[in-house]
Amino acid sequence: MWTNKTMKELGENKIIEMIENLIYARTKKEMIRDDAFFFSFMEKLSSKNNKFQLIFNSDMLVSTTDIPKEMSFYQMGRKAVLMNVSDLIVKGVNPLGIFISLGLPLDLKYKDFEDMIIGIIDYCIALNIEYIGGDINETKEIIINPSVFGILEDNKIIKRRGLNKNDLVVINGKFGLTGVGFDILLKKKGPINNFKKYQRSIRSILEPKDLGQEGIILSKNRLATASIDSSDGLGKSLKELIHSNSELGFEIEFNDNLIDSEAIQYSKEFMISLEDLVFSGGEEFIHIFTIKVEDFNEAKKAVQTKGGNLYKIGKVISDPKIHLIKNNERIILNIDGFNHFINK
Repeated sequence: MWTNKTMKELGENKIIEMIENLIYARTKKEMIRDDAFFFSFMEKLSSKNNKFQLIFNSDMLVSTTDIPKEMSFYQMGRKAVLMNVSDLIVKGVNPLGIFISLGLPLDLKYKDFEDMIIGIIDYCIALNIEYIGGDINETKEIIINPSVFGILEDNKIIKRRGLNKNDLVVINGKFGLTGVGFDILLKKKGPINNFKKYQRSIRSILEPKDLGQEGIILSKNRLATASIDSSDGLGKSLKELIHSNSELGFEIEFNDNLIDSEAIQYSKEFMISLEDLVFSGGEEFIHIFTIKVEDFNEAKKAVQTKGGNLYKIGKVISDPKIHLIKNNERIILNIDGFNHFINK
């Protein structure tokens, strides 16, 4: 009935009704219509004697800066949730609820908007997150601004601050795919079907893989000393950890534990710096942890038992720089990740 109508033709009330209907159809839960949203924490708390923290994150997805033209509306909705959830899971926090503010252009078709909302709802269902509500407004482009939250005992949160000299640096996925994917989607001319050898790289941009539970597992067993999500790029993320831990830095091994084989192949074929693909790609949503040497085997076993993995890529050192070990040579890394307002 509404398939060919635009946001302008539908109006705010119909749009809200459509969101409510889709949420109920997929979750059998009714949204609360009120001036604020409510969520009960008490049933989630295991003990009143523990000190719990409310952990939340809000990352905005904007169509002109964050969405390649090849991305579907369903993928757009899914990615908006995933990019916010990533920052909680890397801290060891299971996300519980989400509310989302939406900026919608007047000419956005109902069917496209429906696909976007279904992408949001489906990923919330997959992670058992309650979609609580939000706000909508008229904008020049599509804006999805989720806010996701969870709770965790204070002493189990894996914060950025906490590095120790000689801690191992580990990751739950290999780098380089998004560097390749962005190079293909943003710089190469011609259809993406011309790059069939690099479908995993393209998929890493359009539909990032699920985040993994490594952060949750390490938090539960208190096996990580620090953590950060790599969505701004590996280089920038490591520098952020250095910023939070004065007088400490990293020694990173430039090898197969760090680099995805597809990035190595692409670098050779198109004569593109492998260091750029690995350290400046961004939006990998790979999780970076530091773990004490004596805890690594226990941590890896605990993660692998649950179907995850950890790759050892380096260690913490007493020099506040990033030292790259490549072909038995030591290089000081000066590559940054993505920076809004600068990388234009």
